[in-house]
Amino acid sequence: MELTTRQQEIKREFIDVRGTWSESWEAILVLSPEFLAGYLTMSSVPWKKNKLEDKVKEFIYIAVDSAATHMYLPGVRQHVRAALRLGATSAEIMEVVELASTLGVHAMNVGIPILCEVLDEAGLRTEEAPLSEYQEKVKQEFTQNRGYWSKTWDDTLSLDPEYLEAYTEFSSASWKYGPLEPKVKEFIYIAFDIAATHLYERGTKLHMENALRYGATIEEIVEVLEIASVIGIHAATTAAPIILEEIAAFEAEEAATR
Repeated sequence: MELTTRQQEIKREFIDVRGTWSESWEAILVLSPEFLAGYLTMSSVPWKKNKLEDKVKEFIYIAVDSAATHMYLPGVRQHVRAALRLGATSAEIMEVVELASTLGVHAMNVGIPILCEVLDEAGLRTEEAPLSEYQEKVKQEFTQNRGYWSKTWDDTLSLDPEYLEAYTEFSSASWKYGPLEPKVKEFIYIAFDIAATHLYERGTKLHMENALRYGATIEEIVEVLEIASVIGIHAATTAAPIILEEIAAFEAEEAATR
């Protein structure tokens, strides 16, 4: 389909600002050029303000796209390629994915406190005893390896210290061996916690606090949120090519019956 002058203008600007183009963007451009122009304006804000290094911006996209709550694989591929072009190493990109892989622990962070409430209401929870030597060791290892302790972990330490010890080992690999600086690690946690497909408020607040402690600026954290906020566009990038395919199939069927 031949593009109008306006569509060509939007496409040129999109490629200039975002440095990418795909079949999905083409489909949206054909179906609703002004919608794509509006998305370009919104998604370009962090690329114009530039509080984060460009490759770190790409890390944020990779984190929200690869997280278990979203898993938008075309975006993962696009932003991995963009990160590589910007000089990111395979170790840096893999660490982003490692950090995003910790998201599953939120089943424990949310579920264990709820279980404690249920046990309290049923009168099945005994008065809290002082931490055992083993629990103190688990808490110390977590604090040392992850650089913080939060009351978020208290109930898990109380009810399931074996799991917390295992999770500490799993989640600490990035902190022990990963190349990303601490505040960037925290940006990754913030990104997938705040993404619309997760919205884990407790984790978002915790990792914002950690990021500030590691020297992050307010503007950098806001930019993380701006980048995470645009995943809603995946409704259009997924559906627009299908709409064009179905229109073409429908028109072919109609033509065949005439």
